[in-house]
Amino acid sequence: MTTISHAQPRMLSWSDRLILWYDRLKTPLFYLILILWAIICVAPLYFTLVFSLKPVANAYDPPLFWPIPFTLDNFRDVIGALPLFPRWLLNSLIVSLTVTILRILFCAMGGYAFARMEFPLKGFLFNAMLVSMMIPGQVTLIPAFLVVGPGIIRGGLKIGDITLPTGFGLIDNLGGVILPGIVTAFGVFMMTQFYKSLPRELEEAAMMDGLGRWGIFFRIVLPLSQTQLLTLALLTFQGEWNAFMWPLIILRTPENFTLPLGLNWFRGEYYTLISKVLAGSLFNTLPILILFFIFQRYFVQSIAGSGLKEG
Repeated sequence: MTTISHAQPRMLSWSDRLILWYDRLKTPLFYLILILWAIICVAPLYFTLVFSLKPVANAYDPPLFWPIPFTLDNFRDVIGALPLFPRWLLNSLIVSLTVTILRILFCAMGGYAFARMEFPLKGFLFNAMLVSMMIPGQVTLIPAFLVVGPGIIRGGLKIGDITLPTGFGLIDNLGGVILPGIVTAFGVFMMTQFYKSLPRELEEAAMMDGLGRWGIFFRIVLPLSQTQLLTLALLTFQGEWNAFMWPLIILRTPENFTLPLGLNWFRGEYYTLISKVLAGSLFNTLPILILFFIFQRYFVQSIAGSGLKEG
């Protein structure tokens, strides 16, 4: 005669219950956090659009979440009331494109030199560059202004009968806005780490085929770094297009203003035309949004497979 024993179910401990509840809730909780974060990120842009579509006199009238009453007069005023608006737009485009092109070229060159070439004080210079990334930009504003503008030594450095300038004299000139931004420590570091991850066999094969260092760089290395260069270009264009502090220090005449400086004219000493300022800021924001949506695939690829690898 056989006996059948029924096993008693094992009681779950508190830790097991917590793990079980965590497994059930982690996915909804993860999506809830993402949704909340998306709302926080999109809300400023949404309210910018809403307030720009409301008359100045009704900017703070309810409802605050919807443009009632609706008007496009703010956009007409930004374009029509400011005759220099096209000039400011052109100046911003010139500065942003010039800095972007020069920065990706020089940062790629510097990164390749640190990653592949041997030269005296290489390690010291690379570490000094990394240390410079930790210095706040506000600390270097005055030295940069002196170098770009009147010079470190007033009147120049006199050697016998020769006077050597110690500054570029680019005050109130777009060149003064462009010059300090043509290369950055972050860009060089980013490209250095990427080039360290490239296999050396490609360059060795090219050298055996007779290519020199310049030919290898422009015909092999640059095409392989397309994703990283596009990411650096996007970050650079965004930063230069929205730059305010440095152009404010360098530029003097309204004809040379960039778009962020020009839009500041809607701010008075005692009042701010908030609807017009936000309408103008949309003109400043749209190019960046368009560029990001066009190149977001490359941007995500570069961040995910970023060149932060040791060689």
